[in-house]
Amino acid sequence: MPPFTRRTFITAAALAPALAAPALVRPALARTSVLTVASLLGEDKPETQVWHWIAARLEERLPGRFRLRIVPNAALGGEKEVADGARLGSIQASLSTVSTLSAWVPQLQVLDLPFLFRDAGHLSRVVSGPLGEDLKARLADEGFVVGGFIDYGARHLLAREPITRPEQLAGKTMRVIQSRLHTSLWSAFGAVPVGIPITETYNALATGVADAMDLTASAYAGFKLYEVVPFLTRTAHIRSSGVIFYAGSFWDGLGDEEKAVLTAVSTDAAIYFNGLMQADEAASLEVARAHGGQVLEPDALEEWQKGAQSVWAEFEAVVGGREVIDAIAKTG
Repeated sequence: MPPFTRRTFITAAALAPALAAPALVRPALARTSVLTVASLLGEDKPETQVWHWIAARLEERLPGRFRLRIVPNAALGGEKEVADGARLGSIQASLSTVSTLSAWVPQLQVLDLPFLFRDAGHLSRVVSGPLGEDLKARLADEGFVVGGFIDYGARHLLAREPITRPEQLAGKTMRVIQSRLHTSLWSAFGAVPVGIPITETYNALATGVADAMDLTASAYAGFKLYEVVPFLTRTAHIRSSGVIFYAGSFWDGLGDEEKAVLTAVSTDAAIYFNGLMQADEAASLEVARAHGGQVLEPDALEEWQKGAQSVWAEFEAVVGGREVIDAIAKTG
């Protein structure tokens, strides 16, 4: 044993307060929350870029408290698989269309009603109000904590041959989101809907399993679908809304400060995402054109709108009554 000298005593005395008061040093060693984040598209698309933006803002606000493991290109599955993973706890965060999440919260389908929302501003005003708060609460009850509503842009008709009038869809096999509302919409036009995950859609269209589908312009380019469905008709029939969400099991393990910061950052991120998406939508149409895609305008838009009215009637009870739909339509 080394001799106990006066220097040893002074050194030990200086260290004693730090050793005796671990609470004073613990904040600097606060645990890091690791999030596995699923994205359907690549690093160059808003769906992935927004998570890098969130990661940077969280590091500024709470250094070292969050680490995001961002997995792009649908490597963790399509939206349904990702949502299931979030409920099981294997995925902590992602984006999702409300179409997919309506499997757990049917009332979300009000945001998918065709030809209900006039533009991005109209949708934003609706989800920023009481309806949006109600839908957030319902999603939280199902294990999806919403950080903010987002706008993917308008959904358009994509097809292997030019289709500009609704009667031209009769007998066509239509790839649809695995959602009753989307199935009802295309059935109303005489198409034959087939539910196919987005990760399998390219092959289904390439091999003729499906003749057409609908999607936003951004995702059309992101999945290179112009290679198999070269005709995009700008029907803008559904405003494709979605959410930034966190798994409830992950959220419940956070402290109050972490929840407050994550909520604030996600709210800002939704605005950032919407801006990225608007720019990407225009750029994506140019990418499609450059690769042989053709952008068409619909004929007889009033006929498309008329055909969609049966969907409003079918789903009015599900979404809270016709008065809810009418209130949205009248929102300034």
